[in-house]
Amino acid sequence: MGDSGNIDSNVMFALKNPPTDGISAVKFQPQSSNLLLVSSWDNGVRLYDVNSNTLRMQYNHTAPVLDCCFHDAVHSYSGGLDQTLKMYDFNATKEFVVGSHEAPIRCVDYCSDLNVIITGSWDSTVKLWDPRTPCGTGSYSQPDRVYTMAVCGDKLIVGTAGRKVLVWDLRNMGYVQQRRESNLKYQTRCIRAFPNKQAYVLSSIEGRVAVEYLDPASEVQKKKYAFKCHRVKEEKIERIYPVNTVAFHPEHNTFATGGSDGYVNVWDPFNKKRLCQFHKLPTSVASLSFSTDGSVLAIASSYMYEVAGGQPPAPDQVFIRNVTTAETKPK
Repeated sequence: MGDSGNIDSNVMFALKNPPTDGISAVKFQPQSSNLLLVSSWDNGVRLYDVNSNTLRMQYNHTAPVLDCCFHDAVHSYSGGLDQTLKMYDFNATKEFVVGSHEAPIRCVDYCSDLNVIITGSWDSTVKLWDPRTPCGTGSYSQPDRVYTMAVCGDKLIVGTAGRKVLVWDLRNMGYVQQRRESNLKYQTRCIRAFPNKQAYVLSSIEGRVAVEYLDPASEVQKKKYAFKCHRVKEEKIERIYPVNTVAFHPEHNTFATGGSDGYVNVWDPFNKKRLCQFHKLPTSVASLSFSTDGSVLAIASSYMYEVAGGQPPAPDQVFIRNVTTAETKPK
């Protein structure tokens, strides 16, 4: 399992002009497999052309940016420690402050089914924004600080501090559709939804991933499971690493996980096995994104200060890796 030999430049390359501080998110444009949005702790949001390996443009916040997303081919949204949601128009090269939260914005996402931008914040709220105006359309209390979110069709899955998981219906935010608790014992790091909209994956800071089904029927709930990953045995000692990021292959419903061990693993959730492990990266894998056609995976290699007082072992980089059907399709 995994690759052999050194990193092949035909398989993987680093983007030129990467962020100068920690990378918080990488997101491919939904309509193309060429344009990549990258947010960073250096206050910047960058748009890269992956095919030509060029930095197309950059705009900035006044503080570190924790998340970003595309709305369509020419508009992005971003938020972070300045508590401000910004929209940027790449055609007009203009930015627009849409609104704000009362604490840092941790998550920014777009629901294409309902054409709504969603932000999740450490102020324990989720807010919805109408991109046509653009303006806020509602604020919804969560049980604790929002750590991660996933859009699943017209549903929103929110992971908060205290291991809480909430399923909301974006068409009717008047009540919480489902209240759950993570099956994993430790803090939730990332939640992502299956492209088939039946289930979601939740990862924790303690080398574990859970596959959870949305349908509350008991026969469906029996199918859920969790497994260990991103653990490295060295001299009989098992080191356990946070699973920072999850990304689904758009076609195969397989998913990749990235951990603070510097590895990316690709999993087949139907046969419950690992399809492959990519080459160890220079430092923690902070974020992952598959391109729309599933042919390319963007990997943020970025030290996340997991060790108090630790120094980055390598500069922050975004790697673009070509992936094959053999690496991503269920066997």
